[in-house]
Amino acid sequence: MSDFVHGFWPAFITAISLGGIFGCVLLLWFASKVKVNVADDGSNGHVWDEDLREMNNPMPMWWVGLFIITVIFGLSYLFLFPGLGTYAGKLGWTEIKEYEAEVAKTNAAIAPIYAKYAATSVEDLAKNEEAKGIGQRLFLNNCAQCHGSDARGSRGFPNLTDHDWLHGGSPEKIKETIINGRIGMMPPMAGALGTEDDVKNVANYVLSLSGSMYDSGRAGAGKAKFGVCAACHGADGKGNPMIGAPNLTDNIWLHGAGEAAIIKRIHEGKVNQMPAWQTKFTPEQIHVLTAYVWGLSNK
Repeated sequence: MSDFVHGFWPAFITAISLGGIFGCVLLLWFASKVKVNVADDGSNGHVWDEDLREMNNPMPMWWVGLFIITVIFGLSYLFLFPGLGTYAGKLGWTEIKEYEAEVAKTNAAIAPIYAKYAATSVEDLAKNEEAKGIGQRLFLNNCAQCHGSDARGSRGFPNLTDHDWLHGGSPEKIKETIINGRIGMMPPMAGALGTEDDVKNVANYVLSLSGSMYDSGRAGAGKAKFGVCAACHGADGKGNPMIGAPNLTDNIWLHGAGEAAIIKRIHEGKVNQMPAWQTKFTPEQIHVLTAYVWGLSNK
């Protein structure tokens, strides 16, 4: 990667850009200075098929003028806008500023649409068909890539249509999650549990909490070791929404069910991240989106 950010490349790009422009200017100047011997009829003496003569007429002035205008435009552009290596351009234009300006313009145009919903509670807004339609479009354009167009999620991405919430499913918590994002982390715990047998025993005890198929002998042996996990998941395994620790008793598995999947998580841990959306959405848009998401599991 360092090869692409080396100081040589900005200089190389600058040399290629300016060299190309000035090279063309030099070629035009050179062509205007070179004198070609021509015959009295204006040809250069080459004849094909007895009467097809190659003429040596000068370039028309309109073409020369257009060429000069193109060169001036190119140099002006490179002076005003970024195009010469690390030079930022006199106007300081960037794609980020352009994007932010377009977003601000769009938000100002659509602000009246969302303003009428700002004072409505999330619960009431979830019943408003027009607001639900707007919220759904926001969701499909921005959230469906992870949670799916039906909001039922997939492995590693939570289902938003049930009542299983890592950080709580109240309107306030959903809005907080959309605004700030979330980072969930389970550290690798195999070393803290002990041997591989201990890991398998705890995995079976976890399976027993949710009524899944499990080895009763191993589950009984793993109950005491589960105390290491209880710091986050609770002594009863029902999780802790304050830190986003999953409920292990409801048979809902974010990263796969079964003994092998649980053992894998104990060994490897897991880090999940939902990005924060406060920089993209206005508070009014977040309010409408919150109502839509809340309504998915509160019909």
